[in-house]
Amino acid sequence: MNKKRFLFLILIILQFLLSDCSSNRLVSHKFTETLPTVPREFRAAWVATVANINWPSDKGLPVEEQKHEVIKLLDLLKASHFNAIILQVRPQADAIYPSDLEPWSYFLTGKQGQAPKPYYDPLKFWIEQAHKRGLELHAWLNPYRAHHLSGGPVTETSIVKKRPDLVVKLETGYWWLDPGKKGTQDHSYNVVMDIVKRYDVDGIHFDDYFYPYPSYNNNKDFPDEESWQSYLQKGGKLSRPDWRRQNVNIFIKRIYYGIKKRKPSVKFGISPFGVWRPSYPPSVVAGFDQYNELYADAKLWLNKGWLDYITPQLYWPINRIELSFPVLLNWWKEENKKGRHLWPGLNIGIKKGENAIDETINQIMIVRGMLPKSPGEVHWSIEPLITSPDLAQAISEGPYKEPALTPKYPWLSKKIPKLPEVKVSKENDSLTVSWKHKNLSNISHLILYYKFKNEWDYRILSSDIKSQKVPLIKKINPSKNGDLTETTETLNTIAISSVDKFGNESSVVKIPISNIYH
Repeated sequence: MNKKRFLFLILIILQFLLSDCSSNRLVSHKFTETLPTVPREFRAAWVATVANINWPSDKGLPVEEQKHEVIKLLDLLKASHFNAIILQVRPQADAIYPSDLEPWSYFLTGKQGQAPKPYYDPLKFWIEQAHKRGLELHAWLNPYRAHHLSGGPVTETSIVKKRPDLVVKLETGYWWLDPGKKGTQDHSYNVVMDIVKRYDVDGIHFDDYFYPYPSYNNNKDFPDEESWQSYLQKGGKLSRPDWRRQNVNIFIKRIYYGIKKRKPSVKFGISPFGVWRPSYPPSVVAGFDQYNELYADAKLWLNKGWLDYITPQLYWPINRIELSFPVLLNWWKEENKKGRHLWPGLNIGIKKGENAIDETINQIMIVRGMLPKSPGEVHWSIEPLITSPDLAQAISEGPYKEPALTPKYPWLSKKIPKLPEVKVSKENDSLTVSWKHKNLSNISHLILYYKFKNEWDYRILSSDIKSQKVPLIKKINPSKNGDLTETTETLNTIAISSVDKFGNESSVVKIPISNIYH
């Protein structure tokens, strides 16, 4: 008799748990129905701080104006269905964040070494606000530039004054860290690792500035005689160009593996000059030789897999025969021996008006066609999206119409994240779905799937969002074919999954809602 009563009690408990979904409780039913495929594409824009190109709009702006500009830029990217931002945080061996290694940036406050007043941490603010909008933030650093022409006077806080043994002055007024000195390598490495350690950045990003462009020194050779002679005296056998490339190669490899050791989920990307060398491929008969002028062997870095994504700056139009966008993109694709992400840089300001719209959309579609497994691009820069609303609208209503997740990084992790724990409650004519996750620090997004009648839709949500409301009834607007009758559709299915920082999506939790209508 006691056994029968016990079984009866169990049945009553199960009936309670599997019914009346309007009560606040956890549910976790695995989902078997086919869900819509959420697009995967890296959609990013560069935001430059050097010379106040993009942000802040002027040095010394009041803190609230700086924050207002941040919000405005991020809201634009969110509204346009971008999913990442590449923010310049170290324009000239200074920082837009508090650092024990380098001074506050001149471009932030108007005086190098001076903190914002009232005090705040701009990088932390950028990260928090970006993540709140579901955007990744990649911290962009210039590894060797010590002082920019627009960077104000060289102050006592500058590395030029603090470490004169590491820098050289170029004839046009730039100061440059000598890549051939171990002190340079160590200092820039420590700056990168400090950011990785202290900030919740999604990536570290270098651009095309390694050894400086020849014009910075009036086309004279880089003045590294001291470090070159030191290398020879220690028995070095390489030619001077090969030695310079080796200096950069050692640094790039060290950065990549240092990041992975400290925080594997932080990606490392580089945006080199778009042409490796003239005649690569053979139809490229023009172009700057970064291999022999900047001593940047981007082909080697890609071949070796010393980065997670490469963004060659393919800043030329499709129909420029000697520097054609798709021809160059295909060359980089063929050099991608390790299967890293190839997301070219687009110069969306190179043309104006309708021509800019056509060129940008055509380049995006070429990328999708040539790199269907993990498409993506980075727009130089955010400025044309601000100054040309028609361009931003054409992108957001065209190729970026549907929100997208960034592609996965299978060489970093294939581990599937755990299911979120979900609960639901009915509130008048809507359903409130809330959730929590045991490993929230490893989660970047959640995906809320919902179906009205037979039509699925989804929302990509940042991990700091803890609940969403979904209407139980959706009104359908009268059709344009003359039928003016307004109809409604009923919510019949909801499901939710989590996405980790490597882009891996969990299984899906189904939320049973059939009893809500009874």
